[in-house]
Amino acid sequence: MQKTYDSLTAIPNRYALLNDIEEVLLFDTNQSLLLIDIVRFSDVSSIFGYEFGDKVLLEIANRILFLFDDSVIFGRISGDIFGMVLPGIHHRRDLYQFYMHLIEHFKTPIHYGNHAFIVDFNVGATANPKENSNVNAFFSLAEIALKQAKSNKFDNFQYTHDLKNEQGGRALTLKADLKRAINNNELEIYFQPKIELNTLKIVGAECLLRWNHPLDGLVFPGALIEAAESYNMMNELGYWTLEESIKSSVYLSKVGLPIKLSVNMSPTQLYDLNFISTLSDLAKKYKFKLSHLEIELTEDVALSNSVLVTRQLSDLRKLGVSIAIDDFGKGYSNLGYMRDIEIDCIKIDKSFVLGLDNSPINKAIIEASLIIAKAAECELIAEGIENIQHLHILRELGVVAGQGFLFSKAISLRDFEELASKDITVGTSYVRQQMLNSTIP
Repeated sequence: MQKTYDSLTAIPNRYALLNDIEEVLLFDTNQSLLLIDIVRFSDVSSIFGYEFGDKVLLEIANRILFLFDDSVIFGRISGDIFGMVLPGIHHRRDLYQFYMHLIEHFKTPIHYGNHAFIVDFNVGATANPKENSNVNAFFSLAEIALKQAKSNKFDNFQYTHDLKNEQGGRALTLKADLKRAINNNELEIYFQPKIELNTLKIVGAECLLRWNHPLDGLVFPGALIEAAESYNMMNELGYWTLEESIKSSVYLSKVGLPIKLSVNMSPTQLYDLNFISTLSDLAKKYKFKLSHLEIELTEDVALSNSVLVTRQLSDLRKLGVSIAIDDFGKGYSNLGYMRDIEIDCIKIDKSFVLGLDNSPINKAIIEASLIIAKAAECELIAEGIENIQHLHILRELGVVAGQGFLFSKAISLRDFEELASKDITVGTSYVRQQMLNSTIP
């Protein structure tokens, strides 16, 4: 059984951990590394104070250690990020199982005082490349993976295993290419259908940005957003996405699919004083009904409690735009913001849906979310529906709509139009199997 710590200061810091890893690599380079980031833990310290936060953080650290034997090397990289070295070369599938074990264990809330917390993680994982004894190269791989996990909306676990650091080099190239990509029409909107669970009819879609890079192929949002943030281009990228989504909605209406499209909104746009006027101008330009648009924002934006944010969201709703809270319940939710802003939809985070078929806690969380949605007079959408059991349970609970790979991955506009013209197929049919086989891993 792994040792436990009496205080955070007793846990080896970043430099002590790197020193321990360096010593291990001198004798055996066959090691694997996990960097474990606690999602939005700063909320706890901000709300309850840093002394309280440190006690909860210590409890989390000891519970992580409880899952492993004393052969692991453990340390605290920064405020809410821990590092763990596992002996042996563990490939992506093995390390993903460690991650899932971690997630399953922490579905049981942490109780401290009169408070209970459900913990969520971003995890970056790597296996040390063959015969590499450079601790910095080993550690950098895990840092790259963690950065990808933190920026990936759909998967909180990422793995990399490339000593040449092509991921980091490619990221620099992507930054330089982004301006050209916007001008050369290399960016594209993909659509993940929202499904009415009882009828399996498409009732909407979430717009997701993709980059058709001439060398790297299809680039997903994480690297794209990182490049945009580095070049201070989030506003430009956000408005491009918004305009293309509006154009797509107008097209879909013309072909007989007048559905609502959801667009993720960056904090940069929400704090832009010209956002409302720009949106109104786009609506006039394309003769677009703003009632066909839903803006998705994350809870941390809603939690900002900014007068400007509240006013912008109020003005959006006056225009007919719907407001949705994305990843509802992820990390540490201070639900007080729901008293201060009017919303039309909450999207329950995929982490509660993915373990729904074997976790009564997840089921209870979704039931509680339904009560909140009913009180707020808003819709509840389930994200991450991946199997038929999820669908059955969600139907029984009374969840009306959802999205996930059970129905479709995010697809191009042409493929979405084709999918919408057919009956959605789920289960074990040949058509369903073909869909699964083509899903991006």
